[in-house]
Amino acid sequence: MNHRITRRQAALGLTSLGLVATGRPRDARADLATLETAARKEATLTWYIAQVDAETAEALARAFTKDHPGITVSVIRTTGQVAYQRLSLDIKNHTPQCDVFSTTDISHMPVLKEKHELTEYVPENAAFVAPAFKALADPGFSYVSNASRHFLIYHKGQLTPEQAPKAWTDMLDPRFKGRVATGHPAFSGCTGVWALTMRKLYGWEFFEKLAKNNPRIGRSGVDPVTLISAGEALIGVGPANVSYANADKGNPIGVQIPTDGLAMCVTPSAIPAHAPHPAAARLFMEWLLSEHYSQLIAADGSEPVRVGVATRPGMPSIDGLKVISLTVDEIRKGVPEVIEAWRDTFGN
Repeated sequence: MNHRITRRQAALGLTSLGLVATGRPRDARADLATLETAARKEATLTWYIAQVDAETAEALARAFTKDHPGITVSVIRTTGQVAYQRLSLDIKNHTPQCDVFSTTDISHMPVLKEKHELTEYVPENAAFVAPAFKALADPGFSYVSNASRHFLIYHKGQLTPEQAPKAWTDMLDPRFKGRVATGHPAFSGCTGVWALTMRKLYGWEFFEKLAKNNPRIGRSGVDPVTLISAGEALIGVGPANVSYANADKGNPIGVQIPTDGLAMCVTPSAIPAHAPHPAAARLFMEWLLSEHYSQLIAADGSEPVRVGVATRPGMPSIDGLKVISLTVDEIRKGVPEVIEAWRDTFGN
């Protein structure tokens, strides 16, 4: 098994999702049938998941079981950094529990690979991932299974579109003092990516100014959506998949594409080296890269990872939007830095 790390410099500014894929091997259908038979003997798998809320994660698990009867999914939904800490503790204690690990911090994957803690597996469906996301895979080890743009959200009942924030710097406006909501980068991988994006745009001075506005800081990237829905905050950072899903439920969530650029959180999945249910884990990885899964996540506002799957109706295409680029190496180095700076600026 080759564990050599390649220092990929693939940018996360996804300006084009592409529509080209290689063909599926002729014997793939037989291989997948054999895999499903083995997975049904195992009957279950455990999924550590961070990129969607708990309700959506459970719904996705049920969808997998519907597609693959006889195989259930135990969902462990936490924030990205907590999921990684949990997996790391499993590894340290030699008590493997996780079969598929889906994180919101793409830099977790090279660290796990360096420690020989990922299973080498090439899903047949990896051939049909859109080129922009395929470029961010570590072939044989980890593959992008989800991605969500992060933009400004606001309370539609208390702010008109004219009053709503237009740029990230509007979070610093004194009129929103005490009414700005964010996640916490020490818990949420996507919040760490967003914070790193803001530091790249404006330097850490952005957060020193934000601290003066006394923001409401949750843990998960989902928390700002919850706070704004409840009227406890007016504006904040919102992941597309959670924001649109809440708006669909009738919550007063308004969406604003920031004029100074979108942050993009790309979330990969992989099989840990000692997965207790290896066949079910491989089948689940196939499903995470399938057309059906891509359709399900796109309906909530995530980016369609699979070639040929359309974005959510009414959601602006990523093509032509300004996305602030970060590399995997920038995230690996920068997220720990912003966590430390965040604690110095906002406290724990």
